[in-house]
Amino acid sequence: MSTRLSLLCVHGVGHAEIDSGFQQAWSKAITHATGSVDQDVQLTIDFVRYDDLFDRAPLNPLTYAAAAAKLLASAVAHGITDLLSGSRGIGDIPAVIKWTAGMVAQWSTDEQLRKDLRQVVLDKIGARTYDMVLAHSLGSLICYDTFLHDTDAIKDAIFVSFGSQIGNPAVRDVFAGRIQPLTCRKWYHLYNPNDHVLTYPLDVRADNYQQVTTSFDIPNDALNHDATWYLSHTSAVATVWHDAAPAPVSRAIMSAAREMASLAVKPNRRALLIGINDYPDPASRLEGCVNDVFLMSSVLQESGFEPEDIRIVLNDRATTQGIMDRLHWLLDGVRDGDERMLFYSGHGAQIPRYNIQGEPDHVDECLVPYDFDWSPAHAILDRQFAELYSQLPYDSYFVAMLDCCHSGGLTRDGGPRVRGLSPPDDIRHRALKWDAAERMWLPRDFTPLNRSLEKRKDGADFLGKNGATQRLGRAMMLRTKPDKEYDKARKELDHLGPYMPILLEACQEQQLSYEYRDGVTSYGVYTYSMAAALRELRTKGENPSFKKLNDLVTQKLRRMRYNQTPNLVGAKVRCNAPVPWGNLQGEPPAKLGAALGPKISSSRSRKANGRRAPATKKAASKK
Repeated sequence: MSTRLSLLCVHGVGHAEIDSGFQQAWSKAITHATGSVDQDVQLTIDFVRYDDLFDRAPLNPLTYAAAAAKLLASAVAHGITDLLSGSRGIGDIPAVIKWTAGMVAQWSTDEQLRKDLRQVVLDKIGARTYDMVLAHSLGSLICYDTFLHDTDAIKDAIFVSFGSQIGNPAVRDVFAGRIQPLTCRKWYHLYNPNDHVLTYPLDVRADNYQQVTTSFDIPNDALNHDATWYLSHTSAVATVWHDAAPAPVSRAIMSAAREMASLAVKPNRRALLIGINDYPDPASRLEGCVNDVFLMSSVLQESGFEPEDIRIVLNDRATTQGIMDRLHWLLDGVRDGDERMLFYSGHGAQIPRYNIQGEPDHVDECLVPYDFDWSPAHAILDRQFAELYSQLPYDSYFVAMLDCCHSGGLTRDGGPRVRGLSPPDDIRHRALKWDAAERMWLPRDFTPLNRSLEKRKDGADFLGKNGATQRLGRAMMLRTKPDKEYDKARKELDHLGPYMPILLEACQEQQLSYEYRDGVTSYGVYTYSMAAALRELRTKGENPSFKKLNDLVTQKLRRMRYNQTPNLVGAKVRCNAPVPWGNLQGEPPAKLGAALGPKISSSRSRKANGRRAPATKKAASKK
């Protein structure tokens, strides 16, 4: 008996409906792909038409232009500059990319348009039962938005997104910064790394989700966005089409594969420790970072980590790529209840960044890898880091301890070394302006990244003192909506926003992080004090909270006369809960539930030795 499949296809950007042959091309590709699995399969293929809604929708020039600029900036960051050697401004980006960004920007900024598009899809699904929904590019955004709002619309069908912008950080604002799983039989996301039409990989933690890499490079086509190439790709055939129209032998193989996969148990704990002393520039070299790594490894093993759960990377092996590869090992495949620890000891820095128009408009905090050169390509920025942590399960534990600073500083001969780099003068110039009246160089006034957050008491912890700093571990690239809009979207989509790690930072934003020499052995004074405090408490049989640990380290640094105030950032319920590693009472780590939300607790150690500590320049976040 032959398999019957009913398919609904949703085209992408570019007003595909103008081309009368696009339906025929899709149908041909689908027929060929399914036929390679089951020659007797019987197909019914329908299409959604929606271009007229875009033609009729009014445009708000200001919000539309801002959204388009964000999308184009993400395109440049994602690889469009590879196609455009020397590209510096928006005028250099191909017209087709601008057109693409225009339609996606129109969709992202017009709430009524999104509602109308959702209804078009629902009307089509309501008229017939479909086994699969295949959505390309902008069509994937429309469908994902529809199925988030009507969770039963596709519950028994397979959803296939391809050439999709769902994972683009500039688009995720519509979904309040987090991509939720869908209630469907299976969701396949086909991703081509060579597709340059604002596409992104997608990290969704769900049993019914699978990303399939469908790499192709079409001759004489720099964009590599063609829908038929996705649909007929061998990887799509091996996954999507074998699932949709499986032959008997395929069913047996797939069942066995699923059973084997279920037997694989991933480790519950992992830690990645990074230490860099020997930077290429002799003036930038440090002494205690490698010692810090071995010290923290010993403390973690005393606290319940097994040696095989810990990886380290040191000095010239801690390149940008080396660190990112290991961050994937640390954070890929995290499940509820899993514990992950990142420790970094080395330099931090701040890089003034250009926008798509070629103008400096904000500052990026970064970790400084061995091959750092003051370019985004050789720095660990939050925009890459957030791709790994922002989708973690809410009831997993991820702690990042950073023994570095970002305000820079000079090492005085004979004095303690500082763990932060001051930018070279050409980089520093981006963040300065000339005041003709005062005849002085002053800091440039950057536009705040989020005005509503900037006005909050804890705004500096998100955005820095200048309101325009992309701070590490805050996922601000996914949090650009005003608070009211952001909270409305979160509640409507029933999630808590991007996952926020617990951040243990060596100092406040405008302070320096120092090294300490214990006899003849150098350490970061923060790491040394943290290890000492934790060990002392553990010998007493006490498992402290992160807040208590942060307070004790703060007190110790003051007694040692270091002008360095540690910073703790994270969900309040987590900061006040016991440190999960080696929990001596045997209690499970605190669950977040609805407590995570958009609000974070920032502990600046206001109390020390029972007295209120002196204020530290609006004590913001970390160094």
